[in-house]
Amino acid sequence: MSNTTSLSTSPATWNLSAFADEAGPSVAEQVAGLQKAGIKFVDPRGIDGINISELPSDHAARARKEFDAGGIKVAMFGSPLGKIDISDDMELDLKKMRRLIELSPILGCKAVRIFSYYNKNKLPLAQWQNESLSRIGKLCDLAAKAGMTLYHENELHIFGEGLDNCLTIARTYRKPGSPLKVIFDFDNFNRCHADLWPVWVALRDQVDAFHLKDSDAAGQHTPIGQGKGKAREILTDALARKFAGPVTLEPHLKHSAAVLATNVSGKPNQKFSELSNAECFHIAATAATELLKAIKAPVA
Repeated sequence: MSNTTSLSTSPATWNLSAFADEAGPSVAEQVAGLQKAGIKFVDPRGIDGINISELPSDHAARARKEFDAGGIKVAMFGSPLGKIDISDDMELDLKKMRRLIELSPILGCKAVRIFSYYNKNKLPLAQWQNESLSRIGKLCDLAAKAGMTLYHENELHIFGEGLDNCLTIARTYRKPGSPLKVIFDFDNFNRCHADLWPVWVALRDQVDAFHLKDSDAAGQHTPIGQGKGKAREILTDALARKFAGPVTLEPHLKHSAAVLATNVSGKPNQKFSELSNAECFHIAATAATELLKAIKAPVA
């Protein structure tokens, strides 16, 4: 097996990856979807219906061989870390993090997507913040010891849902020597902010990665750049500011089993309801690659 994937081959590179389990659950279906779209990286979230944080080592090794044979490199683990409640046992997430560390040399990946915890009992914001930051700190400790990098994704209902709390997380842990980085997900910010441009301006100095997912004013998922997320303007500004890092397609046009397993918010796009998961994935991938080409992003 080759060495661990580098997420940037030059100071200006945008590594385009995808949650290819939305094309199909099997590695073969995922490789086919990525190859058809011309995408060379994958963020494995589900492999043959198994969550990446629970994937057995022998199964991971077989998947790696298939990805390698298809010319696909693993960019970032699409883990569910941080998608439990602050009242739940933290050992649940620490166990998953340790599993991902074990999978790292097998799949050639040292990057992990994380979240920042639910608050189902509606405890005061200060308590939610303290517990969420404490738990992120424990994940950071494990990641740092293993030479892994964590990428926090903003999402509805977790602590890091909107701008202010995402800034709190970034200012607490996104520091020199820290393993924590920040993802900007257009669609997830759409759901709690009317206008994404001021959100971007406030957060852009902290952003290390993008999730290409969009939605319209009715909350229906759209291909990136076709919703209200101001994706073209924001990505163009990121390019002008010398952004370099992971850019991951997360279509959600159709709520496949892979999408439903993520506790998805928002609505599937009725325009594509009669199409297969693979067809919806390709439509989303085409929109993403065309948008990145149009703004002359240095995509790897």
